[in-house]
Amino acid sequence: MTPNSIKEKKDTLVYLNHSDTAKYIGMNTCRQCHQSIYNTFIETGMGKSFDVASRKKSFGDFISASIYDRIANLQYRAYWNKDSLFIKEFRLSKKDTTHTRTEKVNYIIGSGQHTNSHMYSVNGYVHQMPMTYYTQKKHWDLPPGFENGVNTRFSRKIGLECMSCHNAYPEFVKGSENKFTRLPNGIDCERCHGPGSIHVAQRSTGSKVDTSKYIDYSIVNPAKLSIDAQFDICQRCHLQGNAVLKEGKSFYDFKPGQKLSDFISVFLPKYKNADDEFIMASHADRLKQSACFIKSYEKVKDNRSLKPYKEALTCVTCHNPHVSVKQTNKNVFNDACTNCHSNASEINNVHNELKNNELKNCVSCHMPASGSTDIPHVSVHDHYIRKPITKKEKDKIKTFIGLFSINEKNPDNLTKANAYIDQYSKFEQSASYLDSAIFFLKSIPGNKKTLSSFIQIYFIQQKYTELIALIKNQGEQVCDSVFSKDSYDNKDAWAAYRIGEAFSNTNDNTNALRWFKKAAKLAPYNLDFRNKLGSSLAAESMLKESIEQFEFILNENPKFVSAYSNLGYIKLLQGFPAEALRLYKVGEKLDPDNEALLLNLAAYYLNTKERLLAKKYLEEVIRVNPKNKKALAAIQQLNSL
Repeated sequence: MTPNSIKEKKDTLVYLNHSDTAKYIGMNTCRQCHQSIYNTFIETGMGKSFDVASRKKSFGDFISASIYDRIANLQYRAYWNKDSLFIKEFRLSKKDTTHTRTEKVNYIIGSGQHTNSHMYSVNGYVHQMPMTYYTQKKHWDLPPGFENGVNTRFSRKIGLECMSCHNAYPEFVKGSENKFTRLPNGIDCERCHGPGSIHVAQRSTGSKVDTSKYIDYSIVNPAKLSIDAQFDICQRCHLQGNAVLKEGKSFYDFKPGQKLSDFISVFLPKYKNADDEFIMASHADRLKQSACFIKSYEKVKDNRSLKPYKEALTCVTCHNPHVSVKQTNKNVFNDACTNCHSNASEINNVHNELKNNELKNCVSCHMPASGSTDIPHVSVHDHYIRKPITKKEKDKIKTFIGLFSINEKNPDNLTKANAYIDQYSKFEQSASYLDSAIFFLKSIPGNKKTLSSFIQIYFIQQKYTELIALIKNQGEQVCDSVFSKDSYDNKDAWAAYRIGEAFSNTNDNTNALRWFKKAAKLAPYNLDFRNKLGSSLAAESMLKESIEQFEFILNENPKFVSAYSNLGYIKLLQGFPAEALRLYKVGEKLDPDNEALLLNLAAYYLNTKERLLAKKYLEEVIRVNPKNKKALAAIQQLNSL
């Protein structure tokens, strides 16, 4: 196929590496021909985005590497032992250490320009750890999202969505939430250029393309793409928000040169009078709000030539993706401004009160550095280019307008509905989001399309009777056939799990068991599904089958606390109290605040007539959850004896 034989299809060029047969080959293959580019790229934020934990990768100050979570009453310390990095969690009561847990750090995520966060892996199951180093302020603290009483300690799962933005594409185990068989060491060439196997194969045979005249369709050169297609490459990761996958798509599927909205629609809440607020990775969204971008885009948007769009303002106007921003001369950014704003007398008239050094730094005023709303202790440049806003404008009361897709003008109603459901589930529990989701769902003809979305809403609302009525209305056999696909996002498995929970909460364990089995079959490495299935089997006195589930979980991930609690309970039922206590104690060492486990320990000591120990664990339950009815009733009964 010759370069000229390939035609432009709408806004997307047909590249050979868009084919399903094209494979990712890794950055070390690319460097064999592109060594000089590799040498500079590896020093960029993308090149340093992810790596194994090492002294070279870490930017942390370990002289004072400790933090205290006052709400959870937990302390943390990070330290090196030879060449291994560890995070220790402990709790003090007066001068006594009542709990300690130490985990080895396997990976560090973040280039060090803003943060280093830490992860550990157990048999490929990757979790974030409860310490982050904020490099700009040289400050250790809880990671974003762990603050204000929601410290998930060592249990926050790192799934494909997170990993596929902060790294090159990993090898992910389908049917899991966070299990990986291979993790690359940083974002690589192919995230922007697409899979390289066809390009390498062609070059290996001596085939060449004169790129001064033609486009090499074996690999994507972003400079040869339209403005929108260029932005889509950057927006894949630099457009953080509520990412809603299109039906049947995964976070693997988008390739450079394709239309991002065919795969993912990214939503953000919009507010009136909140122009100065932005989240960390919102560069593309903020830039597109700028008059500089809008005017330049209007000039060239209908230009369909295959020449680079040098006239338009895009990300690469200021940023060379192959060169670290730290190594970029500051004049590059000023030159990007003065290329359009070239009237020196006009600029001087406007800025006549500024000092000379301020005149030479357009970014400092028109793209001011400030904190993002989602990441503490960091300072980033707002990419919404404009005149500095006044204090009066900042003080206006902000009002919610709605959720809007940043990369798709007119998303369909199902996508909008799922965006509102996800906004509620992942970011902010406002009932109005679910009301909006229901509004959009009701406008869609055909029940099968909306079934899983309605199931999720009823599950969130704990309307289990309505959820079951919906299933029976459709016919359980119909639902069984509808929810039958395995996928990277486990969508059908989640629907089955939620149906199982609805039956379980209405005391229909027989039907609950059937749906939990289906969920575990579709997503066999989702250990929460297995845990629920094991409990449901135990409720039906199927102890052997139940034990198999819990043993599978602990074989997969020996840090899974609930499995110790549940397996210990079964061992107690079978007449093995010593084994039950051993399992409980292993679980307690991993998580001293697990309510179910603490209740099981209290029940164990009540059964052995050790009332003081039973009372101690009941008090621990109440400390964790003052409203726990079982613990309150048991304490009251103990006190009356």
